[in-house]
Amino acid sequence: MLLCANPGARYAASKEKIDRAVQRVLASGWYVLGKEVDAFENAFAAYCGTAHAIGVGSGTEALHLALGSLGIGAGDEVITVSHTATATVAAIRLAGATPVLVDIEPDYFTIDPDTIEAAVTPQTRAIIPVHLYGQAAEMDSLMAIAGAHGLKVIEDCAQAHGATYKGARVGSIGDVGCFSFYPTKNLGAMGDGGIVVTNDAASADRARRLREYGWDAKRNATEDGWNTRLDEMQAGILNELLPRLDKDNARRREIAAVYDHAFAGLGLASPCRRDEAGHVFHLYVVETDQRDAVMAHLRHSDIAAGIHYAPPTHLHDAYRDRLKIPAPLVNTERIAQRILSLPMYPELLNEQIDRVVAATADFFEATAASSA
Repeated sequence: MLLCANPGARYAASKEKIDRAVQRVLASGWYVLGKEVDAFENAFAAYCGTAHAIGVGSGTEALHLALGSLGIGAGDEVITVSHTATATVAAIRLAGATPVLVDIEPDYFTIDPDTIEAAVTPQTRAIIPVHLYGQAAEMDSLMAIAGAHGLKVIEDCAQAHGATYKGARVGSIGDVGCFSFYPTKNLGAMGDGGIVVTNDAASADRARRLREYGWDAKRNATEDGWNTRLDEMQAGILNELLPRLDKDNARRREIAAVYDHAFAGLGLASPCRRDEAGHVFHLYVVETDQRDAVMAHLRHSDIAAGIHYAPPTHLHDAYRDRLKIPAPLVNTERIAQRILSLPMYPELLNEQIDRVVAATADFFEATAASSA
């Protein structure tokens, strides 16, 4: 049987609780922006250490809404990275702003603070660091740069639920944090969903208006808005799953430790960890100059590995002429040829982990023997 990403494993592990949430919502007769959403917004804000949370339809919409809540749009520039899910750049474009892409650090694969200041122009309004693969970007330097230039910081936390930086939860460090609840995320729903978190009451109030047509409390549209709401069903499921997030993240770290030990000395680089960051391993991404061959070998062994992300966003057809790239993205383009994501989710069984380890070791041992 093919070993691959398996969102159904989360349902199997929490079937009773998820079924209970579904039945609770169905019986309530209230399916949009009701008690389940209120409860989840309050619980998730408390978990992140923020004062406000605004549930939305997806992680992309969380970023889009965050930009709108800060008044960022046409004529503005937003600095971020190309090595990210397409959603990061797509949200900037949806807001009408121009994405300005800078390079990543060669070891942690997150935004390189040393590249940011050269990309700042009079049109720059914000920076979006992406906490990639479950690890926080280097936030101290980034926040200092943002402060010096009067820029907003919007954290893309779609892959980092529960991750920390110097003890603070991601999402609580910048001006706004944005999360996705896509089914494969560390905290995933049974469909799409997202949330915006912030400590700023004004941006939270505006985000609540914008997510529902720009309405005020009397349903008077006070500005242009749109429809992006977290539905009651997904909120109910997330209310049941949030209490197990830390336990699931601990299991992810256990699996990563097994991989680290098994792959030491094999000829591929395991993920680097920041000393000051708490990694939650949304993905376990290795680096090797034999990436395609390793991937093919694993597939032959019924193990599906992935590539997150190739090609980089700036090489996608839709964005080639709609971006600014102030300097060559050397690290971004280099690692796009070398990275590979191995199976990683908390419901992985020990024998499945052993399969991944054995197949990966078999490739490198066979390669070493053939070149001896």
